[in-house]
Amino acid sequence: MTQSQILGTGSYAPSRVLTNFDLEKLVKTSDSWIVTRTGIRERHIAAEGEATSDMAVEAARKALAMAATDPADLDVIIVGTISPDMQMPSCAVLVQAKLGASKAFAFDVSAACAGSLYGISIADKFIRTGEARRVLVIGAELLSRLVDWSDRNSCVLFGDAAGALVLGPTEDPTRGLLSAHLHSDGTAAGMLSIPGGGSRMPPSEDVIAKKLDKVAMNGREIYKFAVRVLPEALLETLAAHQLKPGAIDHVISHQANIRIVESVVDRLDIPREKCWFNIDRYGNTSSASLPITLDEANRAGRFKPGDLIAMMAIGAGMAWGSALMRW
Repeated sequence: MTQSQILGTGSYAPSRVLTNFDLEKLVKTSDSWIVTRTGIRERHIAAEGEATSDMAVEAARKALAMAATDPADLDVIIVGTISPDMQMPSCAVLVQAKLGASKAFAFDVSAACAGSLYGISIADKFIRTGEARRVLVIGAELLSRLVDWSDRNSCVLFGDAAGALVLGPTEDPTRGLLSAHLHSDGTAAGMLSIPGGGSRMPPSEDVIAKKLDKVAMNGREIYKFAVRVLPEALLETLAAHQLKPGAIDHVISHQANIRIVESVVDRLDIPREKCWFNIDRYGNTSSASLPITLDEANRAGRFKPGDLIAMMAIGAGMAWGSALMRW
């Protein structure tokens, strides 16, 4: 039976770094306050004129190089993002054009921080059915232009970056994506949103003046929601393969808040040493977070053939899920 496997990983972060000490000059906050509550010490900020598709392409090229895949051989390009270059067309078609991937069809996935996990699940379906042999999945976010830099509760959290994966088929039953399980709950949409700028509240002077075109969030409620549903999602995926948490070799998680990730693995008695953390250096990069984390762990030689990797992510929607992969 055909399964999908990761052939290459890549990531990109802009060169400008904004530290917590820099933020102390912008809003009433402190390095110790941010680190204690989030685990973040710095984040990357896109350069003037740099767009989401630009970052996506940089990460994609690294993943394609590792996978020894020419852009012309791609069948599908999926970009998870809530911060595309423009409302239309999709960020993915801009990436397609910049890469020269003329054969691929391309589209965006809007699941916020869970966008890459959703993209991996979609790519897996195309590969399993034989409709595609090479799928590029990218998570790319330019959130520094979507946050209210006067709101200390949200502006300290987010950074700009991109991560990418190239997936292809394998007939080896001991390797590849075992399954992914996705969820959403629209009744919790108010926890994390950008209320203005869409069809309900179109762009206007009033929307901009009230900063309704910026990220609005209830961090306390998000934390409570995440530490409840993410352990359930991981257990669901493990149960689908008659596995227990102890079987997991590595946890690759969306880096939203270090306390969320630690709380989830603690509840499942998974040693924290099995997690790869980079939130201190990137902050919350939304859909880019999971593929960046996977790329860093991969390039560091963390994974061995046969290792069981658990992935999890949660974002606005609320949208969340988990997946298991045998490396």
